Amino acid sequence: MVNMDSDLAPRVVHPTQRILTGRVVRLLDGYPREVRVGQPVLVAVVTAASVVGLLMLLVRTLVTSGGGGGARRRWKDLKKGPEFLVTPLRVRDEAGRLYEVELHGHLPQSALHPGDHVQLTLRRQPDPDLAPKVERIVNLTTAQPLRPRTATVWSHLGPPLLLQAMLGVLLLAGLGACSVLTG
Repeated sequence: MVNMDSDLAPRVVHPTQRILTGRVVRLLDGYPREVRVGQPVLVAVVTAASVVGLLMLLVRTLVTSGGGGGARRRWKDLKKGPEFLVTPLRVRDEAGRLYEVELHGHLPQSALHPGDHVQLTLRRQPDPDLAPKVERIVNLTTAQPLRPRTATVWSHLGPPLLLQAMLGVLLLAGLGACSVLTG
């Protein structure tokens, strides 16, 4: 016996086009996903920052008798990467097809509602099993352009560590230039 109900249920598919226009059907519950931090990037940044960190530790030891420095994040914490919110979004186009895409990051709470007419700019994700990621949204109902924001590797590492790494690279480059010129 054939189950007729399975043909009546709307099928959710992943869109293949770059631009998708339709109506928001539903915003599903969001969940966290971790940003991957590449090992070579992390090693380069931490190594360069360590040069300045050691120099600062030496100066601090010579100048003061006490002294703990700021709290340092552990390698494990840096490697883990930041988490960002993933919200599956269902959109129905004018032909009645139901699509699922992923909204990464946060939007204002009043930005999208079921029934809103939207135009989505999409990008494929590295994993082909995942729905495309929304890069940009134009809410045609409210004429509001939206761009979800997520944490990045650079925001995760933080300005202090990145500044320290840049100073470390400059210090090493200066030492290298001095050794070439004097030797």
